[in-house]
Amino acid sequence: MRTPPMSCLVNVVLDGPSHEELPGMLDSLVELGYTYVGLPPLDPSTTDAAWIRGLCEERSLLPITMCGGMAPESQVGSADEAERAAGLAGLRALVDFAVELGSPQLNGVCYGVFGHPMAPTPPEYFARAAREVGAAADYARSRGVTMTFEVLNRYETSVVNTAAQAMDFVAQSGSEHLRIHLDTFHMAIEEADMLAAIDLALPKLGYLELGQSGRGMLSTGIVDNAAVVRHVLAAGYEGPIGVEAFSRSILPSFVSDALAIWRSPYESGRDLAAEAARIMHQGSHNTAM
Repeated sequence: MRTPPMSCLVNVVLDGPSHEELPGMLDSLVELGYTYVGLPPLDPSTTDAAWIRGLCEERSLLPITMCGGMAPESQVGSADEAERAAGLAGLRALVDFAVELGSPQLNGVCYGVFGHPMAPTPPEYFARAAREVGAAADYARSRGVTMTFEVLNRYETSVVNTAAQAMDFVAQSGSEHLRIHLDTFHMAIEEADMLAAIDLALPKLGYLELGQSGRGMLSTGIVDNAAVVRHVLAAGYEGPIGVEAFSRSILPSFVSDALAIWRSPYESGRDLAAEAARIMHQGSHNTAM
């Protein structure tokens, strides 16, 4: 039986990495068998990176850093050279922040603004963004960090919505090091065949995230996450498999609003993390059978 390296987003359990609650949450993840902890988007200028790194190192956990999207004035796909340069500089700074945190991976929305798009993404924007993100991925590689970009649903971006678009983005990036971050929540909206989409992205897949259609417990929705785990492990994927879920009872209200989390589909983040770990173990066990 081959258990995948497992990751859990901090916001599944906590509203943020607070000094009071983060140590206990990390202890729980270790008890549940997690290898990685996914960090929310953090401001490098106000984050005690050494403290977070120390907590993780004490528990043999690896933090994963996240890019939460770009500011409108610093988009890597902009036609304005100065804006593209600002966007690339911001991505390089996040890579440096990942190194400071002891993080081997940078995930998230590195290609544009996060939020309800008002129009399709022009091919020219897509191509420019791909090239700049590819340059950032090469820089990340030079610093020992793997850079991925998350494929989101149509309500959160119009840049990259499917695995096929993600593979095109990688091809246009010109980088041998850029990797794809797939999430079953978004895939349930956008992909006609989720498993086929995973197969398509597999050569460049760097992070697979399990989420449910209602953003709650992985067992309560339309996505068969255990089947996804079985499939991707049988196909030879060896990277991290993470869990992401959101509840208004846990998140700060401004984060819930930004993510359109209007309800509380679960109350105990630890219970959700425990269930997710069981599903990952179940999937790996059934693969071995």
